Amino acid sequence: MATSVRATSDGSPPPAAQPPDAGSGSGSRKQRAAGRGGPRSTLYRLDIKAIPYVFVAPFFLTFAAFGLFPLIYTGWLSLHRVELGGSAQWKGLENYTSLATSEFFWNALANTFTIGAISTVPQLLMALGLAHLLNYELRGRAFLRVAVLAPYATSIAAATLVFAQLFNTDYGLINTALGWVGFEPVSWESSKWPAQIAISAIVTWRWTGYNALIYLAAMQAVPQDLYEAAALDGASRWRQFLSVTIPSIRPTILFTIIVSTIGATQLFGEPMLFGGSVGISGGSGNQFQTLSLLMYEKGWVTGALGQASAIAWVMLLLLLLIGGVQTLITRSNRKRKKPGS
Repeated sequence: MATSVRATSDGSPPPAAQPPDAGSGSGSRKQRAAGRGGPRSTLYRLDIKAIPYVFVAPFFLTFAAFGLFPLIYTGWLSLHRVELGGSAQWKGLENYTSLATSEFFWNALANTFTIGAISTVPQLLMALGLAHLLNYELRGRAFLRVAVLAPYATSIAAATLVFAQLFNTDYGLINTALGWVGFEPVSWESSKWPAQIAISAIVTWRWTGYNALIYLAAMQAVPQDLYEAAALDGASRWRQFLSVTIPSIRPTILFTIIVSTIGATQLFGEPMLFGGSVGISGGSGNQFQTLSLLMYEKGWVTGALGQASAIAWVMLLLLLLIGGVQTLITRSNRKRKKPGS
């Protein structure tokens, strides 16, 4: 079909054909609907802005109900004299001042520190050595990695009951072995330092494998080029461990120190089960009573919930202090690593 083109009267060409309306598509209709503020645009804005908060709301609601509210309520109780089944009487800071003059509180604080030190230091040192061995190509390495985690999977009650039998003064295997080499039986339950050493042995046995796997994961992230360069310089494996491995996993070591210290501050199950009938009081002479045991005894044995709440807040302040020390150490390490510092 031939198409004729007619010129206008003034000789100018006819106007070009207009393209179809670009706004006739579905995308343009959505834009016009959004511009008009229709119900679809409202749902769209809600979907974009509100739905993410709906997804994270369960966590915050759970934390507010089981974390934030108990924390605030415990702080309120610590300022009152509260007994089980009784009313609360305002006492201000009297519960805290009574702790400052209480020999039981300072004894529990000292026991918490000593048990934590005795259990944390050997635990992390053995975990470092164990992780270093597992980092090599060994036969059955996968089985060994699972085996070192078995103590962590064991319940506190089962592990403590077994160790209580091992450290029994009359018929325990430990005293029997000491007798074979000529030593006198040790009163592991009634003496202060033997009892704390026995409890620290339980904690060390349960957590060494767990920390070893954390160190192993950090060691496997160390670049192999560093070890190859150290080997070319004539460094032995021990020197490589000290000069390459330890500096490379220093942040992980700091993390495990902080976590182990926090766990030692909250130590409860091991000393209570180890002491048996006098476990809540930390032995017949409070020789291994920790802050957690003292808090439990004040709250649920003597019924002084106000004093127990004050102890809980003191423990919280100690943990915050530990976290602050961690932050300062981390910042100082970062400043030293910066070039030109």
